[in-house]
Amino acid sequence: METSKVIDYQQSYPIKTKLRKPKAVIAGMPLFTILIAYFIIIAYPLFWMVINSFKSTSEIFSSSWSLPEEWLFSNYVEAWNTGISGYFLNSLIVTASTCLLTVAVSTLGAYGLSRFHFRGKNLLLVFCMGGMMLSPQVSLIPLYNLIQFLGIHDTYLAMILPYVAYRIPITILLIRAAFLEIPRELEESAFLDGCTTWTILTKIFVPLNKPILLTAVVLTSYFTWNEFMFALIFVDSDSLKTIPAGLMQFRDALSTNWGVLMAGLMISALPIILLFLFMQKYFIRGLSSGSIKG
Repeated sequence: METSKVIDYQQSYPIKTKLRKPKAVIAGMPLFTILIAYFIIIAYPLFWMVINSFKSTSEIFSSSWSLPEEWLFSNYVEAWNTGISGYFLNSLIVTASTCLLTVAVSTLGAYGLSRFHFRGKNLLLVFCMGGMMLSPQVSLIPLYNLIQFLGIHDTYLAMILPYVAYRIPITILLIRAAFLEIPRELEESAFLDGCTTWTILTKIFVPLNKPILLTAVVLTSYFTWNEFMFALIFVDSDSLKTIPAGLMQFRDALSTNWGVLMAGLMISALPIILLFLFMQKYFIRGLSSGSIKG
């Protein structure tokens, strides 16, 4: 008797299953086609570089579009021992220092611009936004003279300080937009409990906004790791050069050994690829935060 009631109920209220309508699939085909084509355009050069990093120079020129006849893993060992290891360490030091300083200074600046009221606040915000419109190429000569005046030419600081200065404006705006979404009631409750401004920043604002802070780390790392112009002009010593600038001399040192050069390029690209893959979910959440308020 109970079974018949269940059957009657299911017939009266059928379970709705989500099925894609053929029209919706057909309508989405152009977008899918464009995305697949874009993926192939982006991914295939990387795939080409990977397979050629395991070939000899003669095989690259004779059959650059085919898989290697013999996989030369020794190319990576030779590239690392020839000089990539030193450039890799320099890039790691400069990138880590730049990310730490940029995120720390930007967090303090964003907190002040989002929570404090003072004279000239809007003017300071506009000035910060103006820094995004200043091209590094335009300020190259004044920066070079300033670095010479400060006596930091041919040091890590000659790269770190300009990198931090150019990444602070965009990073402050991103973090400030996320800070504006935190209710003021939460901050007022913390003040009533005896928390100081520093405690509120470190115990409430920073933990609640980890995605946007990690997004700032990813964006800053990508810029710093791949920057070429400042690293080439502000540093002369080969022992201090980062990977982008060092690969130029690396090519001359290797003469025509393009297989080892491809291996060096893969070693230089791998850290940023892994960083983005591990922080992808935080990167997407960080970019979406602050989209309502500004």
